[in-house]
Amino acid sequence: MNHSDNYFQLFQIDESFTVDITQLTERYRALQKVLHPDNFAGASDRERRLSVQQSSIVNDAFTVLKTPVARAKYLLQLNGMDVDDENNNIMDPMFLMQQMELRESLEEVGGVSDPLQALEDLADDLSARMKMLQSELQVCFESGDIASYEQAAQLVHKLQFFIKLQEEIDAQLARLD
Repeated sequence: MNHSDNYFQLFQIDESFTVDITQLTERYRALQKVLHPDNFAGASDRERRLSVQQSSIVNDAFTVLKTPVARAKYLLQLNGMDVDDENNNIMDPMFLMQQMELRESLEEVGGVSDPLQALEDLADDLSARMKMLQSELQVCFESGDIASYEQAAQLVHKLQFFIKLQEEIDAQLARLD
């Protein structure tokens, strides 16, 4: 395995936001079958160490490529953009207002007659918004120009807000169950 390969090359898949998760998982399992440290129990210290390192790289790559936000951030990184850079973290006011409204809806769930249904409705709404953002991300990455990558960085930040809100909704759903 070549450490200079990017994660897409490692799994021999196209460098794209759209990833066939089934194919990715199959390739992950095939790589781990070959590289897993258990296969090197009787090998030299160097070979065991290399196996651990390579297996770790495969695990990291799989984690990044299977998750849309992590995959988008990685694609942006490959194209010279640091999404976590403070300068790339400017949100449009309409989205920030939308976030505040969604958070208010979440806070008000406790005061409604059917909080479980209210949470499920909010989760469904959020899921639809996240799917729309992921579709927009796909278009940005297909365009492949710097303006599209800058837009993709903004979409990643929006998705991160939604993911955090989804985690809060899931936590409240767990408490109600």
